Amino acid sequence: MKFARLGESGSEIPVVIDGDRTFDLRPVTSDVDGDFLAGDPVNRTQEALDAGTLPELPDADSLRIGSPIARPSAVICIGQNYAAHARESGAEPPTVPILFLKTPNTVVGPNDTVTIPRGSEKTDWEVELGIVIGQRAAYLDSVDEAEAHIAGYVVANDVSERAFQMDVSGGQWSKGKIAFGFNPTGPWLVPAAEVDAQNLNLRSWVNGEPRQDSNTNDMIFDVRTIVHHLSQYVTLEPGDLILTGTPQGVAFGGRFPYLKPGDVVEIEIEGLGRQRQQFIAWEAQK
Repeated sequence: MKFARLGESGSEIPVVIDGDRTFDLRPVTSDVDGDFLAGDPVNRTQEALDAGTLPELPDADSLRIGSPIARPSAVICIGQNYAAHARESGAEPPTVPILFLKTPNTVVGPNDTVTIPRGSEKTDWEVELGIVIGQRAAYLDSVDEAEAHIAGYVVANDVSERAFQMDVSGGQWSKGKIAFGFNPTGPWLVPAAEVDAQNLNLRSWVNGEPRQDSNTNDMIFDVRTIVHHLSQYVTLEPGDLILTGTPQGVAFGGRFPYLKPGDVVEIEIEGLGRQRQQFIAWEAQK
């Protein structure tokens, strides 16, 4: 079972993909949002599928793919969570999770065009596993409690502008993370029970050339540790998105050039789908 949202931006239709068929979820929910994710979405959807109350969506393959979750209340990110990436960034692996934020309007469809910010010379790609929260989490008492608060997982591209992030940051990274559209997400939300989150291959390409190739088992802090740790500082709400860090192989490491207009980035995570974005200049926007 995979949840998705199809259609034009702002008018996406919630759907469930069951095998090779796509069903309209609107008899069950108006959107794949926090309320839906907090209300036993898998069982509710399966009951509707079994009862035959979800109509098949015609022409689903021709529709734009939106982010599989409606705009979250928070997008919380973990930095330098793969040791090799920390070192290619010139830092030692962290001993506690590093936290930064993206804004909700960074979350767009997985294949939407991404605009390079005005004045940017260091726009970068980062394939990341995204955690989607399903139950409110605050002050969890143990790491073992975290799993019950996870609705599922998504592919995310934590697009970054490194000069904004490092040179004019004032010590905080978010300036380089919050440009509109800097978080392509999806194509699907896969329920947590169907995902072995700590054994997923993740890869990226630029213009067809390989860049990143790693596995989530190389994370310094695993997904349960991340959710537990964050819950000590922030109340996580259903539908919130957590990005869990990227492996080595980004432009910031010095081996590859930064993105320029016309470049195409593709990223994928095993079992969670693949994205493709073309990057364009800010001046090209009308």
